[in-house]
Amino acid sequence: MENKGYLQISFAWIFAIIVGVIILFLAIFAVTKFIGTEQTASDAEAAKGFGVLLNLLETGFESGKTTSVTMPVETRIHNSCNTNGHFGRQTIRVSQKSFGKWSETDIDVGFSNRYLFSEGIVEGENFFIFVKPFDFPFKVADLIYLTSSEKSYCFLSPPDKIEEELSNLNQENIFLTDCPDNSIKVCFAGGSRCDIHVNQNFKSVEKRGNTLYFEGDSLMYAAIFADKDVYECQLGRLMQRTEQLSAIYNDKASLISDQGCLLEINLFSLSTAANSFSDSASLVTIKMVVDDLDEKNNGLTTCKLW
Repeated sequence: MENKGYLQISFAWIFAIIVGVIILFLAIFAVTKFIGTEQTASDAEAAKGFGVLLNLLETGFESGKTTSVTMPVETRIHNSCNTNGHFGRQTIRVSQKSFGKWSETDIDVGFSNRYLFSEGIVEGENFFIFVKPFDFPFKVADLIYLTSSEKSYCFLSPPDKIEEELSNLNQENIFLTDCPDNSIKVCFAGGSRCDIHVNQNFKSVEKRGNTLYFEGDSLMYAAIFADKDVYECQLGRLMQRTEQLSAIYNDKASLISDQGCLLEINLFSLSTAANSFSDSASLVTIKMVVDDLDEKNNGLTTCKLW
């Protein structure tokens, strides 16, 4: 009888332990699920907030100025795009560090009229942003450059115009002198210890074994700060926008001509050239059409299109 009682007590305790473990497991699962849901919502809100900031920058931020963005925790901003449709799509996804681990979410925020140039993943708590317009030959869009405070850029021997612009920009992670030892060295006059080579004659930027081509200072900065995939994709989107704007300006030219202004500007040539864009190496061909149209427009005393 004593042995039987002993076994009954043992089984009761075992049953209680099993039930307790199940309850504890369910509680942990529920809390983890809740935290994961809350983290996903937080990431989505952060991405949405960052997108709103980009809207404000494009509509109200003065070109040639810089601003900083501070996140509450260590953050990764995932920058990607595609060229689907007439304007393509800019997408931003945010993941944040929580309990020593990065959150994972497939929720992103997209825009058809934003052009963000950066590395594919920009990581940190403090970020710097500045904006510069892209004219080709009329204004196509504002280009937005994003970098992390954790990375410094050292510009060595830039042209006077670039040096003056960067000096006036006064961005904390961009240096012209007294560069930090671990800074990314951007060289304009050659050198053997450079991370990025800018060739103004060939209008190219070489980094990580890739060559990116540019036209104008705004695209030069884009090629310096952006990954190859981001740069080429955003450039393709800019050519899509150029194509669409060319049609609008061509309609404007027809309207002005009907009102008595004689214009010998055919923007279908630019629309066709922009439509033929394949990668940054094809920019030089499109630029010849742009220069011809700009020369004709500047030669007009009245009825200028842009």
